[in-house]
Formats: sequence, structure tokens, C-alpha cells
Amino acid sequence: MKKLINAAAVALAAAPLPAAAGPAKPTIVLVHGAFETSAVWGYVVAKLEKDGYTVKNIELPGRTGNEKPMSEVSLALYQQTVARAIADETRPVVLVGHSFGGFTISAEAEAEPEKIKTLVYVAAYLPKNGDSLLSLATADAGSKLGPLLNIDKEHGFASVKAGMGGGVFASDGPQPVQEAVSSAVVSEPLAPLGTPIMLSAARFGKVDKVAIRTLRDQVISTSFQTGMIKAGPVRLELTIDTGHVPFITQPDALAAEIEKAAQ
Repeated sequence: MKKLINAAAVALAAAPLPAAAGPAKPTIVLVHGAFETSAVWGYVVAKLEKDGYTVKNIELPGRTGNEKPMSEVSLALYQQTVARAIADETRPVVLVGHSFGGFTISAEAEAEPEKIKTLVYVAAYLPKNGDSLLSLATADAGSKLGPLLNIDKEHGFASVKAGMGGGVFASDGPQPVQEAVSSAVVSEPLAPLGTPIMLSAARFGKVDKVAIRTLRDQVISTSFQTGMIKAGPVRLELTIDTGHVPFITQPDALAAEIEKAAQ
């Protein structure tokens, strides 16, 4: 993933960062999506920390740095990974999920609603009880990701065809960024993608929610995001004029929206 960060840094000049804000801010916990690692949040972490936030950037199981056999990775394990990361938190927690990360943060809110101040969905699935990523993704007629996927049932993972992900994930980015994103895509364990999530009105339903909608998204189409947001409900809907990976193509703008959501 270092190649992704380095290539994007060349293609996208970072704006000057403001001075750090005062204390008494919530802890922001970042959860990446499918086919990603925690490295995708690098620019956003730097901006949030510069603005005075404590940030935790979670590496989900099945990736370098949190190795686990694909056969042992589950949606429950993703949720438990988040729970361990915030177990000792004394500040309010703002839990931010990108794409499939929407399932992970929703599962954690169901398990420990008292720990979460706000859930923030960034170009993310906002599931209902019984939904799985598979059920939602196949209902999104505007997504262009499906034809690019390889499903290896024997070994229990899904992958994006080599060299083809960048144009869909980073559709708003210049060519060097698209190429870097393509090279950084990782395989994703299958089990979490097909697992229906169990959510209740009494637990998940009581947690504050904010959605950040991406206006040029080709992975989770903008119209599909809009439908999920309307069905939410969410307290606040924000928009950012990017494709699916705003943390790469417009990290400062995304950080600003996350800060709005955290208030």
C-alpha cells in the first residue's frame, strides 16, 4: 500500500493544514472497506490529527499486519476487531466506515451501542436487518464493479481483476492515482460479504448516523447510496464530489466532512 500513498502524493498536492484545535474532541475510528487495507486512510489520519483529533485506524483481519487465514475471517471477527480497538476508550467514539465498512460499523453499533457517539458512512452500505453485501451489491444496477470481480469459492476469497480496479474505484482521479489504486487492491475473504447482518431498532436503531455521499461513485452508485440514505434514517447527509475513494482523491475535503459529522 506504500506505493498507493506515494503515487497519490505525487499526483495530488496536499493543501496546507490548519493549526491543531483544542482538546475535548471525540476519538475518530476509521474502518476500511473490502479490497482495501488501513493504509487508504493515511492522508485523512494526518489531517484529522493535525486538527486535534485522536484517531484509530483499524486493520481488519486477513491483511498484512493482521494476518488470518481466509477461512477464519467473518463479519463477527471484523466487529470484534473494532470492539477490541475501542475497549479502553473513555472519550465518545465516532466510528467511520467506508464501503463494506458500513457493515462492520453497523455490526459494532448493534453489539455495543453505548460505546458509539456517531456512525459515519463514507460511500458506504447502510444496511437493514438481514441485508448482506451480496444482497445489496446485486441490487445496485449502477455499479460497475461486478464484472471486474473474480470469485474463488474453493479458497474463500474475492479479488478484482489485475490492473482493472483503479478506473472504477478512483474514477475521478488522474491516471497515476488510478494505477496506484489498481496495484494496491487486495483480495477479500468471501464469508463476510455473504453474511446477513442482524440489526435491531433497540440497539443499532438508536445510534446517531451520518452519511457522506459520493457524487461520482462507480462502485456503490450515487443513486443507490441515495436510496439507502433515504431509508436510513440518518441525522445528516453530506456530499462530496468524488468517486469511491475520496480519502485518496480529495482527502482534505473528506476529512472536513468527517469533522462536520463528528460534531
